[in-house]
Amino acid sequence: MSNEMDGHGQAESPVQSVDRAVAVLELLARQAEAGITEIAAELGVHKSTASRLAVALEMRGLVEQLEERGKYRLGLGLVRLAGAAAVRLDLSQQSRPVCERLAAEFAETINLAILDGDAAVNVDQVLGPSVITTHNWVGRRTPLHATSSGKVLLAHLPEVALSSRLAGPLERYTPRTVTDPEILRQQLESARADGYASCTEELETALNAVAAPVFAYNGQVAGAISVSGPSFRLAEHLLPQAGAAVRAAAAEVSARLGHVGTN
Repeated sequence: MSNEMDGHGQAESPVQSVDRAVAVLELLARQAEAGITEIAAELGVHKSTASRLAVALEMRGLVEQLEERGKYRLGLGLVRLAGAAAVRLDLSQQSRPVCERLAAEFAETINLAILDGDAAVNVDQVLGPSVITTHNWVGRRTPLHATSSGKVLLAHLPEVALSSRLAGPLERYTPRTVTDPEILRQQLESARADGYASCTEELETALNAVAAPVFAYNGQVAGAISVSGPSFRLAEHLLPQAGAAVRAAAAEVSARLGHVGTN
């Protein structure tokens, strides 16, 4: 919609187009449905501009046209967007008490991460009582192949998406970072079978972690819960025990989100 004419012979800026598109959605939210004439009047634009906005929103599934009356109403695309936002909000709310209990049990840092493109993003963190530093992981994007949460998120991707992410070179962060796609695939298979994934000094030296998937009501992975700590406390021989505990915690959060199953 950028650089189109606004119906009065003037170029329409991208910001103006977005603002008008949002105004259309707000109008339809208020009165359920509206025709092009009503939309144009609401926005103070020519009918041709209102029509272009409606068509663009319709192509994205954000509005739909009522063929019998030629009017528009909100589309199912908004349900998809709202659902994604609700799942993320519910994920943080429902996982918090479970993560707090896990932090107390292990006295280590507990993180909640979600998939964001080619990275895992930590959206919540609980510090255990033995954590001396206040290193904040919230908002930090971490590599999928070099973190326990990232491996969990990778493990449950469809094959096409997984192959795409493993097609390029895997960056090395420490001497123990797994950069061989085939070895990583073997680890992902184990993560699916065991219900958790682990990392031993693969992102940072002397830092170990283990993570398990959280499933949404529809069976899709909504995120990953991890426990991480210094290798002298969260030693390699303790990772299976930690994995079982994190897996149980993640299953509890999954149940809180309405997931029923044995994933």
